[in-house]
Amino acid sequence: MALKGLDIFKLLPKEHANCKECGFPTCMAFAMKVAAGAAEITKCPHISADVLDKLSESTAPPMKSLTVKLGDQEGKLGGETVLFRHEKTFVSKTLYAFSLCASYSDAEVEEAVSVSTAVDYARIGERMYAEFVNVYSDEDDAKFIALAKKAASLNRGVILTTSNLDLAAKALSEIKDAKPVLNGANAGNYEAFSKLATENDCILGVSGESLDELYDTVEKLEKLGNKNLILNVGTKDIKSAFEFAVQIRRAALMNNDRTFGYPTIVDVAALAWGNETLQAALAALFTVKYGSIVILQKMYYAKALPLYGLRQNLFTDPQKPMRQEAGVYPLNKADENAPVFLTVDFALTYFVVSGELERSGVPCNLCICDAGGYSVLTAWAAGKFGATSIAKFVTEQVEPKIKSRKLVLPGKVAVLKGELQDKLPGWEVIVGPNEAVSLVNFIKAMA
Repeated sequence: MALKGLDIFKLLPKEHANCKECGFPTCMAFAMKVAAGAAEITKCPHISADVLDKLSESTAPPMKSLTVKLGDQEGKLGGETVLFRHEKTFVSKTLYAFSLCASYSDAEVEEAVSVSTAVDYARIGERMYAEFVNVYSDEDDAKFIALAKKAASLNRGVILTTSNLDLAAKALSEIKDAKPVLNGANAGNYEAFSKLATENDCILGVSGESLDELYDTVEKLEKLGNKNLILNVGTKDIKSAFEFAVQIRRAALMNNDRTFGYPTIVDVAALAWGNETLQAALAALFTVKYGSIVILQKMYYAKALPLYGLRQNLFTDPQKPMRQEAGVYPLNKADENAPVFLTVDFALTYFVVSGELERSGVPCNLCICDAGGYSVLTAWAAGKFGATSIAKFVTEQVEPKIKSRKLVLPGKVAVLKGELQDKLPGWEVIVGPNEAVSLVNFIKAMA
């Protein structure tokens, strides 16, 4: 049972009371934040090891947080504390996998790899790609092992989906350094799979025919000392998979049942094999409710663009605006002589403005000014997008890179033109249109 703030306060070291080294004004304030899950108990530098051990389990999030290896990168799973994003924020974004099946022909394998790895782009400072490769088989030793090695060579995370212990052990021996997710434990083989996963420091995927069976299997694995688990919601049918995903999350977060306090893996490829449209819809569904890893047959741009957009909006802090990094962005093969268009770092503004400028086909440099992540008028009203800050940005970041001295200002802050012209005497300040939709005609006329 989770401890209350007062319980935690009583265990804090009194000899260093209210030292503020944790970042909070008092020990009571710190204890209340820890109890609410808004601070880690380890932030107190004076707490003893005995008390830390006592508190760690009680103050830990109801869902365990796991670190997964994604090639030469790492990812996080779990650690969630709320059912709905508006309550607080989600912690670990859903990760996606594409599939390689032992039943594929060599041509089908190459097509799946080629199409899926081609999706790799940046959106608002975040890399968008399929983080995992899932390898399926229960019978074909040679093909499964070859596919496992191929998956490990793609610099992504690897999932080995098989309930065949010998096959899993052979494949694991070939790609041990990849630290794959071993997705094959069930009520009949959990002991042997747990031993194999533990020996190789792998996360173990656990499945069950029913929620009761899954619960019992997880309990038995925990008694064996294995808490490095991810729960497979099953592939029986869409309805049961959805029920499993929701009930597992509700049991962990609402009932504080730590037996179900693990991330989940959802195999939408198996739920809708061959139906790419349905897989895309299910991937969106289980991104929202509540897949930690979602497996698809293939990943391609028509599927990825809406899916990653959904994920990025869902797994950002609703109290912090989405921002584009400040800097100079050449569009339409612009060089240092192309005119400069200025706007703010609010992500939506960036995408709308850049889209219209690209549509014009005219070379230009889009310069993003740090404005706190606000829209143009909001940033101007808040004093974050004024003549002084713009002039400083242009002087420090634009002038060293751009020879052109034509600066197009957003029409909604035309009032800044005179003051900005005074602060940037070598520049021709031009007032642009009020709305992005008018940029195409404006830039063509200017050119």
